[in-house]
Amino acid sequence: MTEILIPIAIMAGLGIVLAVLLGYAAEVFAVKQEPKVEEILLVLPGVNCGGCGFAGCEAYAKGVALQGASPSLCTVGGNPVANQIGDIMGVKVNAQEVMVAYVKCNGDCNKAKDKYEYHGIMDCVSAAALPGGGAKSCTYGCLGLGTCVGVCEFDAIIIRDGIAIIDENKCTNCGACVKACPKNIIESVPLNSRVRVACNSLDSARDIMQNCEVGCIACKKCEKACEYDAIHVNNNLAKIDYDKCTQCNACVEVCPKTTIENLLMIHKAKPKDITA
Repeated sequence: MTEILIPIAIMAGLGIVLAVLLGYAAEVFAVKQEPKVEEILLVLPGVNCGGCGFAGCEAYAKGVALQGASPSLCTVGGNPVANQIGDIMGVKVNAQEVMVAYVKCNGDCNKAKDKYEYHGIMDCVSAAALPGGGAKSCTYGCLGLGTCVGVCEFDAIIIRDGIAIIDENKCTNCGACVKACPKNIIESVPLNSRVRVACNSLDSARDIMQNCEVGCIACKKCEKACEYDAIHVNNNLAKIDYDKCTQCNACVEVCPKTTIENLLMIHKAKPKDITA
């Protein structure tokens, strides 16, 4: 009986010793969390959207507290969260201009032509991989299959009449739709800049007029009308310099294809929206 108990006692003793040693090692070698990381995490929205450029909210909190990242990178929290993080870090945070995603295309089902009728997977990436870059005649235009809708965590995008529409009241400028769009037609723009160019095509005027009623034909009338040097045509496409634009509407008024729009002046009919 003693021959059995002695090995058991030895093993039990070794187990206790090892447990004590492991506990000591865990205490000694534990990675201590910087208190400010926890404080920053408490004020972040916690959606882990990646709009800040980090893998998630915890990674961003560590980036600010330990690596000197800017306190104002959280697009979801905006300036209120940036100010709170600034208080935690003891730094002054300048107010950031609010940015939103914008779809540079107005070529809906009524204005843009199709090369063929698409019956494939309802996914823009899959459709764009087909010959010709999808069914739409304009190879730069929105395919309207809702890939951007699927990646938006804030329910800020719908498909209306075959093109994506951003709800700016919900958009956090997280950048998910910008990355997901295979046509690169979604970009971040200042929320307060209401004059925008609703076209993404670099095609010639001849091709544009064959494919879409509202595409930019690079006529440069907008350039000539602008007194502030805020709009220029490059590569057959007008582009606005938002730092110079005064939203005087001169370019909107002379654009022969209504490609340049002022969102404050638009009153469109809203057919049934597709949210998924």
